[in-house]
Amino acid sequence: MSNESPAQKLTTWAAGSDGAWVDLIRSRLGPLLLILSTPPAAILFWIVCTFEPFDGSLLPLLTAKGWRSVAAHFPSPSLAAAEMILVFVVLETALLQWLPGKDFFGPITPSGNRPRYKLNGIAAWLVTHGLFFGCSYGLGLFSAGVVWDRFGPMLITLVVFALVLCLLLYVKGRVWPTCEDRSVSGNFIWDYYWGVELHPELFGINLKQLINCRISMMGWSIIVCSFAAKQGELFGHVSNSMLVSVAITVVYLLKFFWWESGYFTSLDIMHDRFGYYICWGVLAWVPAVYALTAQYLVLRPYDMPAALAAAIFVVGLAAIYVNYAADEQRQRVRETGGNTTVWGRAPDLIHARYTTADASEHESLLLASGWWGLARHFHYVPEIALALAWSIPAGFEHFVPYFYLTFLILLLADRATRDDKRCRNKYGADWDEYCRRVPAKIIPGLY
Repeated sequence: MSNESPAQKLTTWAAGSDGAWVDLIRSRLGPLLLILSTPPAAILFWIVCTFEPFDGSLLPLLTAKGWRSVAAHFPSPSLAAAEMILVFVVLETALLQWLPGKDFFGPITPSGNRPRYKLNGIAAWLVTHGLFFGCSYGLGLFSAGVVWDRFGPMLITLVVFALVLCLLLYVKGRVWPTCEDRSVSGNFIWDYYWGVELHPELFGINLKQLINCRISMMGWSIIVCSFAAKQGELFGHVSNSMLVSVAITVVYLLKFFWWESGYFTSLDIMHDRFGYYICWGVLAWVPAVYALTAQYLVLRPYDMPAALAAAIFVVGLAAIYVNYAADEQRQRVRETGGNTTVWGRAPDLIHARYTTADASEHESLLLASGWWGLARHFHYVPEIALALAWSIPAGFEHFVPYFYLTFLILLLADRATRDDKRCRNKYGADWDEYCRRVPAKIIPGLY
């Protein structure tokens, strides 16, 4: 019989199996909490930004009046909203398939596969926005503020559709996988949340590229443009606070499509499986939360001093440039095998070796100089600065416009920790050497 006290037994149990408490939280309770809470939260932000008694504040949620308003204004899916979404999905699928563009092959997967993508994002962006504004202002087929007009029904339609789609992706991954890059833990909550397949395809279409990039990111750009147009329709002009916030967002998204190949070497694409965390997130959470500042500003126009507006815009552009420069630096080093310069000097490299599931040995170049010599995930710093730049134009009266910034900081901190753990498992001693040369995780000297 054990002489351990109940507290000691609990401690022993929690420390076992790599920490049973940690496993319980990360693989069951945490995912379940997110699956249950984020769908209503997505709708709640729309209600808070749109209806009384909120006026963009979360405080009325502490009152019965606030919750009565939530119940009264909670949207229902509509045929009109579903038709708008369907037209957009069909358009982006057609543009991805039919517009000319060169093939790009992503990094080798753990099973030895190399996913293929089509690079025609800029052309798709131009056609999409040209059609939207041409049909609105040119042909008068609909108001440019139509997304705002139907945003509630569109959000709830996306929330429900994405929940179902994630279930279908789970089933597909189990019975009809695209390739060997899949994982089934036996824990349905985790498999639904995290996903089964790494790179699912349907009828030859890479679903990560279609849904993450062309539907979600392209949709984000159209949404904020429509919100700005709606403010102009309501008040007769678009405030410079809205213009600055939306302009920074659109420039960032245009850069995204110009540098789409860089996204295909990111953690989202390379290592995160395609389940609720990614798929539901990009289809429902992105329009609800990533466009939150512009959504907040629609009914609250105000003009900043011109010098302040210009300064915020410049800071936003600078953050976009640094983010791009860091990604470009790393990709150029890998594409040239290190035969290039970084900040005018030969790059400081670590030749990290790893083995895939097919027993093939490979090598990655870890860059330890330039932007990547400042911190192992320094590119997250301009991402955060960028989100701050497009949020500040909303002022400081309420927290809602800064929710995305708060969410992003937590997301990137977790992502950096996960990426470090994955890289240590993948590269072993080579990653330890990289951490010795570049000790900072995100912020030099601080974290």
